[in-house]
Amino acid sequence: QIQKAAIYGHDGALWAASAGFALTAPEATNLIAAYKDASGIRGNGLYAAGVKYFTLRADDRSIYGSSGAGGIVCVKTKMAVLVGVYADPVQPGEATKVVEALADYLISVNYVCTLFFLLICFEFTPLSFYLLVSGSFI
Repeated sequence: QIQKAAIYGHDGALWAASAGFALTAPEATNLIAAYKDASGIRGNGLYAAGVKYFTLRADDRSIYGSSGAGGIVCVKTKMAVLVGVYADPVQPGEATKVVEALADYLISVNYVCTLFFLLICFEFTPLSFYLLVSGSFI
C-alpha cells in the first residue's frame, strides 16, 4: 500500500528511508515547518523527492497531498515525521490508514525500541513499514 517511506526527525534529519527515496534538505525543512505554519505548502504545494504534491490537508499532526493518481501522507509524532508515498491503484484512504496507524502505534509504545529495531535489524522498506503497522513485528 505504501510504495516509498521515510522517517525524519523534527530537526529534518533522515532517520530511515526506502532505497532511493529521500527528501532534499530544503524539502525536509519545509515539511517540518509546515506543521507550525502550513500557508507555504497550501499556496505552493509540498515537494518530496522532487515531486510536487497538491496539499489536501495540513494541520499540526497530518499533512496529505496528491500528485496525479498517487499521493503522500506525512504524520508527525512526538519525535519524528513519518512520510509515506502511494501510487495508483492504492486509494488515499488506504494509505492514510497505514501511515496514521503506524504513527499511533509508535506514539503508544514510546517507539524507541521499535524504531531501533527497524533501523538496525532491517533495511527500512515499505514492506517493513507495513509489517510494523500490521503487528507482524510484534
